[in-house]
Amino acid sequence: MTVRPIEIRMGGYGPPHTGFSRALKRIGERLQQRFADQIDVKYIWNIMDLGYRADDILGLVESGIITLGYQSSSYLTDHVPELGFVDLPFLFESNEHARAAMDGPLSAFLAQKIEEQMNYRILGWFENGFRHISNRLRPVRLPSDLGDMRIRVLPSDVHKRTFELLGAVPLRMDLTEAVQMIGDGTIDAQENPLTNTVVYGVHKFHRFHTLTGHFYISRPIFINRDQFESWPEELQTEMQVAVTDAVAFQRGAAVEEHEGARREIEAAGGEIIALDAVQHLAFVDAVQPLHTEALTTFGTVMFDHAANARQHSGVRG
Repeated sequence: MTVRPIEIRMGGYGPPHTGFSRALKRIGERLQQRFADQIDVKYIWNIMDLGYRADDILGLVESGIITLGYQSSSYLTDHVPELGFVDLPFLFESNEHARAAMDGPLSAFLAQKIEEQMNYRILGWFENGFRHISNRLRPVRLPSDLGDMRIRVLPSDVHKRTFELLGAVPLRMDLTEAVQMIGDGTIDAQENPLTNTVVYGVHKFHRFHTLTGHFYISRPIFINRDQFESWPEELQTEMQVAVTDAVAFQRGAAVEEHEGARREIEAAGGEIIALDAVQHLAFVDAVQPLHTEALTTFGTVMFDHAANARQHSGVRG
């Protein structure tokens, strides 16, 4: 009797050349090397090419149509309110600080909260990285420069509130809608890592790119829990090992992609605006009420985890 191979479908919402897609391929190749014809691995690099919205990845994995996927954590805040904590602006000071947090007790706490609400197992966290503001209207050096600017934000109440405090007009929407509206000029601005700005072609429409680094966003790697727990134990273990390896690979790729995106923006005629210390502090001060509100909402546990991660990362005040 022939035993059917275990089907593993991995999906995302970016072209095959991105670090996220290459990380998925790395996972699949490692599994295939170990299990050969016992598994059948296939990839759906960009679900938007099939007519889906970027946020549809959540339901596709939860229902089991796709086995494993990733998505920016902000898309999950309506289901898992605690994820609003890592949406806070200026929560992390550097990649080292953020990575220490997302490899430590904070990530374990958040993974547990996600798994309590969704049919997922959380296997790791890709780095979407620090986000910056791009727009078609004018240079942004202070919050006042954002006055009445219509900006697309992720579907997160914290993100929306952040840009309200900065004086902009935030519009919560999926990436699919945003790309179209940026192209036709319906909205003026967006915020993303430079790599995303280039991958989705936004730099063709926006001249001004301000390195605010206002949010650091991770992308949880989630797998359909029912499928995962039905696998042999050795496949479950190898998948976890493969994801851990892929996270390290993707983080390295993210640094390279950031620099490459910066060069591509400049080559397209874009203006990169770096903030000085005074300008940066103006943004931090403007959104401070969100941290005060979060302390009341979430308590001290996650703040303590973030502070401890800062110490372990070697960041000095």
